[in-house]
Amino acid sequence: MATATKKQDMPPTGGFKPLNYSRVPAKTIIGGKTLILGHFLVTAGSLYLYTLSYKKVQIEDIERRSSMFAIKPLLQAERDREYLKQLRRNRDEEADLMKNVDGWVVGTYKGEPVYKTLPPDTLVKPSLNEFYVHSSYKNFSDYFDITLWD
Repeated sequence: MATATKKQDMPPTGGFKPLNYSRVPAKTIIGGKTLILGHFLVTAGSLYLYTLSYKKVQIEDIERRSSMFAIKPLLQAERDREYLKQLRRNRDEEADLMKNVDGWVVGTYKGEPVYKTLPPDTLVKPSLNEFYVHSSYKNFSDYFDITLWD
């Protein structure tokens, strides 16, 4: 069995070439003064465009607010009308449910008026549970934006 002699890997005779580790600066395309001048030019142009669009935005905002002020009483009146219609539907539903009960008078509790000290035609706002008593749970949960079951 012949034994092979191992030859160690050595540097070349005379050594390796010297390494170039000196700093090579990057090529400058735009100088500092040019960058600052460009920044001021872009800022001035954008401020000019901003003032042009700001006037338009202000005019549109005034128009939007004016239209809301004009239509708000109409929307409030429609909401109040629907509220009173729902109270009427609740009263009619109670009358329909309790029509077979002897002595039941709609708007009373066992024949006694609930509010004894109020004048006859005074509106007493019901609680939300009383308001939604004849509605589905979906209507009630949509009003409060809640979901118990998905």
